[in-house]
Amino acid sequence: MNSFKSLNNRTDEIDRIFSGTAPSFDDVQQALKTTILSASGWRRVFAASKGQQDKTPDIGAVNAVLAALMAQAFCAFIKDKSGKASPVVALATDTRPTGASIADAMLRVLIKNKINVQYLGISAAPEIMAYSHHVDGFVYISASHNPIGHNGVKFGTNNGGVIAAGDAAVLADSFRALCNQKDCIETAKELCTFEDAALLDKAYSDSAQFKAKALDAYTDFTAEVVSDKTDKKSQDEFFNLLKNNSSTTPITVVTDMNGSARTLSIDRKFLTELGITYHAINDKPGNIVHEIIPEPENLVFCAEEMTKLHASLKNTDNEPIYLGYMPDCDGDRGNIVFWNKDIQKVEVLKAQEVFALSVLAELSFCIYQNGENQKLAVAVNDPTSMRIEEIAQAFGAKVFRAEVGEANVVNLAREKRQEGYVVRILGEGSNGGNITHPAAVRDPVNTLFALLKLLLIKDTPQKTGLFHDWCKKSKQEAKYRENFSLSDIIATLPEYTTTGVSEKRAVAAVTQSDHSKLKAAYQKVFEAEWNAKKAELQQKWGFEAYEPLCNNGTTETRNLTDYSVSKKGGLKILLKNAANENLAFLWMRGSGTEPVFRIMCDVKGNNAAEEKELLQWHTYMLLKANEISLKSTISPQSSEVCCS
Repeated sequence: MNSFKSLNNRTDEIDRIFSGTAPSFDDVQQALKTTILSASGWRRVFAASKGQQDKTPDIGAVNAVLAALMAQAFCAFIKDKSGKASPVVALATDTRPTGASIADAMLRVLIKNKINVQYLGISAAPEIMAYSHHVDGFVYISASHNPIGHNGVKFGTNNGGVIAAGDAAVLADSFRALCNQKDCIETAKELCTFEDAALLDKAYSDSAQFKAKALDAYTDFTAEVVSDKTDKKSQDEFFNLLKNNSSTTPITVVTDMNGSARTLSIDRKFLTELGITYHAINDKPGNIVHEIIPEPENLVFCAEEMTKLHASLKNTDNEPIYLGYMPDCDGDRGNIVFWNKDIQKVEVLKAQEVFALSVLAELSFCIYQNGENQKLAVAVNDPTSMRIEEIAQAFGAKVFRAEVGEANVVNLAREKRQEGYVVRILGEGSNGGNITHPAAVRDPVNTLFALLKLLLIKDTPQKTGLFHDWCKKSKQEAKYRENFSLSDIIATLPEYTTTGVSEKRAVAAVTQSDHSKLKAAYQKVFEAEWNAKKAELQQKWGFEAYEPLCNNGTTETRNLTDYSVSKKGGLKILLKNAANENLAFLWMRGSGTEPVFRIMCDVKGNNAAEEKELLQWHTYMLLKANEISLKSTISPQSSEVCCS
């Protein structure tokens, strides 16, 4: 079975919840207020205890009501979008303990609405989204990298990604309207109650066959994404090239699955068929043994396993290249560790480095496949490090930026393709991992293959290999050597020092909920600070001018005179030298999926002291703005900025 609940006891909790004491209408209203409804997904603590780290499968009565009404809102939405009375919808979960109970409630509602449901059980996010091309829509139950007591839902149609911001707003409004009806609890109970459970039984018993179909669809789709080829013959030629080269450049992939949804996905089979050695730990579904977010503090387990494997090597004459990754719970994100032969130990790559390597690889691969005469572009989120612009410039590509949120970046890439750009690589560099077109979601397998292509596609008499081509284009050919390793490639990346998204100092204690007021106050604080410290900033770091800009959805607005127009979007201050070159940036935005306010700083060069000091300055100004905005109503006025 591909589920934590057996066929016999799967309905016990929902039946128990709705036969017991019902929650009050006020309980539902309070729960609604603490539910985050963003374009990237809906999230809340679904554990009945409200404990963020609680591993209970019990979701409680209020959360059962919310789950049922979420499904009800989607039923109307997908019928309207598909134009069908009984559209086909795929439903799946990641491996969180509360997933099966939420799925059971939603499955009941979908069936009651005459939706043709295909229940996949546990499925990785990229898997169900690849399969969505074969159905009318999907509902995916997950809270991505959030703590284990959290859960949530992502909705999509049949284009391989989550719904766009406009549709997400409509769906959220429909859900709120259902929750605000006085009889919402009775409605949820009626939707979840079955006198004859035959249809529910069938949905569960058919689950295995639909899971198998989803895996086949995901395998085929991944082959297309990785190879950038649609026909099977060309795909086979590409993979044979990698397989042949892996025999002379052996590679071992180590993964810490941490009980994620990828434990039941394609990873092992797909990699081993190419002659790559695969080694996994914590690969039992639901065996979540440490924190979920794949940031350096949690990649140490994969690093430790890699160290053990390397120590057990009997033949070091042809030592393999070791790459490792750890996915988050829904398996759409996975950052990288590797064995550095030069220093004989494991290194954990930062998220921004992983994305930079992926961009380098895929831009070079575009030219390797299709030649130089292409209108190349990269779509990224606004806190992605400026090193991406330097990499893109070497390949003659442009960089376009969107607000934080996978859906924003995906939609920006679609807009740019309509303008004639080739946007093969996109993503949120601040979080690591990449989205490789035609995929519309991050995928650690695609990230891994970006690195494998860099390592395995080498010089031939007919073509220059990917890494060698990068060295030439970036004027670093002296750093190229024939038997290069990943550490050689990393050494050629543009140097930047960037705040890590999971660092404690990357979150500011902002209490002002009106972000327009907050940013209006920040404008006044920043401009006063700039004028007072102008000489010091120039002398210390070479800052001569600045440019404020904001990102809302897929729109970037430059040279702001009123910071408040960024609203809940990203606000950035570019800090420039006398030649108008960007040397650093300060960035801020309230999270759309967590109740936190995120900040960061990006500095050109290897200069941790500068990044630390700038972030402290940024934090001071923001907290001062928070205090000012809470005390008074700010009416922002246009003011001159120090740039043209």
